[in-house]
Amino acid sequence: MKNLSLLMIMLLVLTACGSDDDRGQIQLRDEGEVKEENEVSIEDFLSTHYYQMETNQSNPNFERIVFDSISDGEEAIIDSEFLDSKTVTKNDIEYEIYYLKIREGASSERHPTFADSTLVTYEGFTLKNKVFDVSPNPIWFDLTQIIPGFYETLPEFRGGTGFVENPDGTVTFNDDFGIGAAFIPSGLGYFANPPTSSQIAPYDPIIFTFQLYKSRETDHDGDGIPTWQEDVNGNHDVNDDDTDKDGVPNFLDADDDGDGVPTREEIIINDDGTIEFPDSNGNGTPDYLDSDYPLE
Repeated sequence: MKNLSLLMIMLLVLTACGSDDDRGQIQLRDEGEVKEENEVSIEDFLSTHYYQMETNQSNPNFERIVFDSISDGEEAIIDSEFLDSKTVTKNDIEYEIYYLKIREGASSERHPTFADSTLVTYEGFTLKNKVFDVSPNPIWFDLTQIIPGFYETLPEFRGGTGFVENPDGTVTFNDDFGIGAAFIPSGLGYFANPPTSSQIAPYDPIIFTFQLYKSRETDHDGDGIPTWQEDVNGNHDVNDDDTDKDGVPNFLDADDDGDGVPTREEIIINDDGTIEFPDSNGNGTPDYLDSDYPLE
């Protein structure tokens, strides 16, 4: 099911969060209750499984992280020095994402933001260790369109320093790119609506392993403000920020406040790339988000 899941998630999340109607739709489970169940399931997996690296002869840049049940004294994932976690809040619920940082990536390379474009290979697993999605060849992902658990984990990593082009037209990345895995509760994944025909059941937590080769800061609407800075409410979801309520989120809207003056003309981009946000009428709202400025 190559490239099935990540690109579809925004539609799936919106569907999962919709209210029930009178046509017999299944009642969604309580998100907090599911979160607690997922936490137990993930921590049980981490305590009863170990991981190892598996080389791929056909693609040396896609060294798989594989998981198996502990049988002969192997180190549990939960005891690994490479395991870390972070807290992510969504829908007023605090989730814990565990992630393996096998290699952070090259120190000279940037950490992507939650709204950037990233070049990755990846593999998706259920907690029953069934592969449901895989891309062994590098693919660019727009992080504004994928599951929160993935776009919240990648900023903990960095890309590599570059690549060499082989005589056959393929490329080999320098062996310093980021390598990791994320253990994602369903509230930051697919919740009640996993991709059709996948092996994921509703409310199941999932695992993604990945290699991060490169990232690029995005400005989707070309208004001079990087997409990550258009997250006005600070919840790491740029799809729900729509200042002028025109149905187009700010990161896709070249006139964020709908005053007829393009956003690019209401900000100051300095020679070093830094951005200033003037507030000409001193009302506490920068001009590019203030429909009352300029006054006619």
